[in-house]
Amino acid sequence: MNSISTKNAVVHFNSQAYKELNNYIKTTKPSKIFILVDTNTHDLCLPQFLEQLESNDIIVEVMEMPNGEDHKTIDICSGVWEALSEYNADRKSLLINLGGGVVTDLGGFVASTYMRGIAYINMPTSLLAMVDASVGGKTGVDLGALKNQVGIVNEGEMVGIDTSFLNTLPQNEMVSGFAEMLKHGLIYDKVYWNTLTHLENLDISDLDKLIYDSVVIKNKVVTEDPKELGLRKILNFGHTLGHAIESYFLENADKTPLLHGEAIAIGMLLETYISTKTCGLSEKELHIICEGILKTFAKVDINKQDQDLIINLLKYDKKNSHGIVKFVLLEAIGQPKIDCEVSNELILEAFDYYLAL
Repeated sequence: MNSISTKNAVVHFNSQAYKELNNYIKTTKPSKIFILVDTNTHDLCLPQFLEQLESNDIIVEVMEMPNGEDHKTIDICSGVWEALSEYNADRKSLLINLGGGVVTDLGGFVASTYMRGIAYINMPTSLLAMVDASVGGKTGVDLGALKNQVGIVNEGEMVGIDTSFLNTLPQNEMVSGFAEMLKHGLIYDKVYWNTLTHLENLDISDLDKLIYDSVVIKNKVVTEDPKELGLRKILNFGHTLGHAIESYFLENADKTPLLHGEAIAIGMLLETYISTKTCGLSEKELHIICEGILKTFAKVDINKQDQDLIINLLKYDKKNSHGIVKFVLLEAIGQPKIDCEVSNELILEAFDYYLAL
């Protein structure tokens, strides 16, 4: 697969990713190389990665953080900053983030702020990180249960996608990443959406091409609008309610936390229904979208009390302006509309529709 040029970096795939990484190290000669992993990727991905890494006698240090969204915090950042300082990282050091979206988001933020910025490279190991978190330069951490409240947009030197790492993922993590791929089809490419919702016609060898196409879609959007002033907002479809649902299930001890993609799938279903009431999305496409998403994602019970508390969390959404919650909705599959205002009454109506599906 050909490499994909982003605004300030390049996304490389499989063997080419290691070739370009090693060329980068040979050319730039970093003072030290630091690899950030979590407890899962330390065991499942790091050995394979180190076999491919040519450090050219540069000292390599591995830093391990706990895995999971609940560790995507400033406290963990402080630990990584302190480790970098303890190991004498300087402004010519290189940080390689080997992991899923939590590692790439947090690691990118750490690198962007340590000594006011050191070079970093993302090596995503989850489907979600490959198609979403590692591309576009968004870095950051959560503030309590509130998603990505602290961060910066800053692209790394490159992204290396080795799809063989997907063999280490449990099924639910693969499904979680698939939600973002479905989103890319809904906001940008009806043909891609149709392909994703008819996977019975494909085999596993087609996965690399589907991942590639998803990265192409996201890159087209973020290249045109790197600071999310307009077009890039379309990537938030399903995320306004999805992030609130994810936060609510994360912070409540009596709830089973949802993976990012599981929450976003619910958000997309809710926001698709809202689209029929405010943006002219047809009933036919509403049913097509709901059927397509529910092929993969099971429904989750969200009672009336849950719904009210989820709506209350919307005030923390980063897309808000002057206290007004802004949604991305659909006029049709592949035709999004940004900066839409939605009443709480319509959101509750959407929950009723979702629970009746």
